[in-house]
Amino acid sequence: MRTPTALAAWGTGPAVRDAALWAALAGAGVFGYRERVAEASPVLGLVLPLSILAVAVPGSRKRPGAAVFLANAVCALSLAEPTATASPYLVALALLTYLLGVRSTRTGAALLLFGACMAVDLVLCAVLGVGAVYWFYAVSMIPSALLLPWLAGRYRQARLALVRGGWERARGLEQRQRFVAEQARLRERTRIAADMHDSLGHELSLIALRAGALELSPTLSGQDRADLAVLRAAVSDAVGHLRDTIGVVREGTDGPGGHGPHGDPTASSVEPVEELVARVRESGVTVELRKEGEAGALSPLVDRTAYRVVQESLTNAIKHAPGAAIRIRIVHQGARTEVRVANSAPPAGPSPVPVPAGAPASGHRGLTGLRERVRLIGGTLQAAPRRGGFEVLATLPHQVGPRRPGADAELLQDTGSESARGLAAARRSTRRRFAVAFAAPAGLGLVLLGSALYLAHQLTACVLRPADFAALRTGQERGELAHLLPDREFRYVPDVLRALPAPPGTECAYYRSHGSLLDQADVYRLCYAGSRLAAKDVLPSRPLATPGDEA
Repeated sequence: MRTPTALAAWGTGPAVRDAALWAALAGAGVFGYRERVAEASPVLGLVLPLSILAVAVPGSRKRPGAAVFLANAVCALSLAEPTATASPYLVALALLTYLLGVRSTRTGAALLLFGACMAVDLVLCAVLGVGAVYWFYAVSMIPSALLLPWLAGRYRQARLALVRGGWERARGLEQRQRFVAEQARLRERTRIAADMHDSLGHELSLIALRAGALELSPTLSGQDRADLAVLRAAVSDAVGHLRDTIGVVREGTDGPGGHGPHGDPTASSVEPVEELVARVRESGVTVELRKEGEAGALSPLVDRTAYRVVQESLTNAIKHAPGAAIRIRIVHQGARTEVRVANSAPPAGPSPVPVPAGAPASGHRGLTGLRERVRLIGGTLQAAPRRGGFEVLATLPHQVGPRRPGADAELLQDTGSESARGLAAARRSTRRRFAVAFAAPAGLGLVLLGSALYLAHQLTACVLRPADFAALRTGQERGELAHLLPDREFRYVPDVLRALPAPPGTECAYYRSHGSLLDQADVYRLCYAGSRLAAKDVLPSRPLATPGDEA
C-alpha cells in the first residue's frame, strides 16, 4: 500500500507531468479538429497525431531529438489535408523543441535534426504539389516552431548552468578562504617561532655564556661554582627545549627547505656562503665556488635569500645527484646579483658520502618555497635539467623595493591558472551563443520575409479586376482578351473549386477577384473552347451552389 508521501512523490513524478502535457496538447488538437470536422479525416486529423504524440512526449526525456522529429511528422501530416493550411500541433512541436534545447547540449546534432525536418517537409510539399500557402507554412511556420523555442531552451539551459557554476564557484571561494586563513595562521606561527629564536634564544645563550664565565671567577666558593654549573646546564637544557619547541611550532609552515632552527643552529644564521661551502667540502663533496664583482650595499634580506639559494641547491644536489661535482658562481653586477648553482651528472653507484650537517634535508616543496621567497624580494628563479645534471639560476636585486602592482596578475597569467582558462573558455562560449542568438533569428526573419514577399507576388499578379471581368464577352478570341487579363493565372485554386463542373470540351483558366492577402477572394473562371471564350463564371470562396453559366 502506498504511503501519503509516496503518493505525493508519485503524483509529481515524470510520468504524471508527461501525461498532463500530452493531455494539454491533445486538447489543442481536438479543438483544431472541431473547426474542420466536416472536411478533415478523423484518422489523419486526430487519431494518428495523438498516437504519435503519446510516444513522443514521454520519449523526449531520453531521446529529445527523436521526439522533435515525430512532432514534425505530425505537423507534416497537415500538408496531406487540402482543407487545413495550418496545424494545431505546431504547439506540440514548439514545446518539444524547447525541451530539446533544455535537455541536450549538442548544438550540431540539433541543427542537423532541424535540417532533416525541413528536408522532409519540403520534399513532401514537392511530392504532393501543394499551393503557395502550404509552401509558406512549410518554410516559415515550421522553421519558426523549430528554431525559436530551441533558442529559448538553450538560454534556459545556459542560465541553469550559470547558476550551478555560481554555486560551485562560491563553494570553491569558501574553501579558498579557509585555505587563506590557514596560511595566515601558519605564517603567524612562523613569525612567532622566528621571534622566539632571535630574541629569547639569543638571551638564553648569553645567560649560559655568562654563567660559564662566572665559574672561573677566583672569588667564588666551591658551592657557588657548583650552583653556577647547575645553572649553566639548566640554561643549556632550556635552549635545547626551546629549539625543539620552535621546531614543533614551525613544522609544516616553513617547508623542509625554509630557514629556521632546524638541524644545526649555524645553518639558519646568516653566515657567509664560504663557510657553508667549507662545511660541505669537509663532508667529501666536490664543490667549486667562484665570486665575481663587488656586492656593495646588499640588503640583509637579499643576502639571506642568496644564502638560501646556495643552501637549497647544495641540499638537492647531494640528495638527488650523490657524487656529482657542484659549481657555484655568484656574480655581482650593477644593482643585481646572479647566483648560479649547477651539478654535473651523478656517477653510477651508491652515494659515496653522507648528507652533511650544514645542508639539511629538503623535500619536494623546497624549490617551490625558494621560488616564492625570491619572487617576494623582486627576483626571479629558474630551475631545470642541464647537460645531464641540474641547474638553479637566481637573479636578485641588491635592494628590496615594493612589488609591482601587476606582479600577482602576471604570475597567475604565466602559470595558466584554471580560473583564467575557465574565464577564457566562458568568454568564447558567450560570444558563440550571442552570435547564434542574433544570427538565427535574423536568418529566420529573412526567410519569413522572402516567403511572404513571394506569396504576396503570387497572389497579386493573378488578379483580374471586376470591371475587366465584366467587359469580357463569350465568343471573343483569346487574343482580343489579352489586354484585359493579368500576366499570370491563379495556380493555387482550392480543390473544392477546381472540382466544380465546367462546360465539356473546354480548358479553364482561373484568376483572383482582388489582391487583398487578408481576405478571401472569389475566383473568376474563364473556359475556352479552342481559342474562343466559351464561358465565364464566378466561383465564390465558399461555394454554396453550382456556379452560373454566364455573367
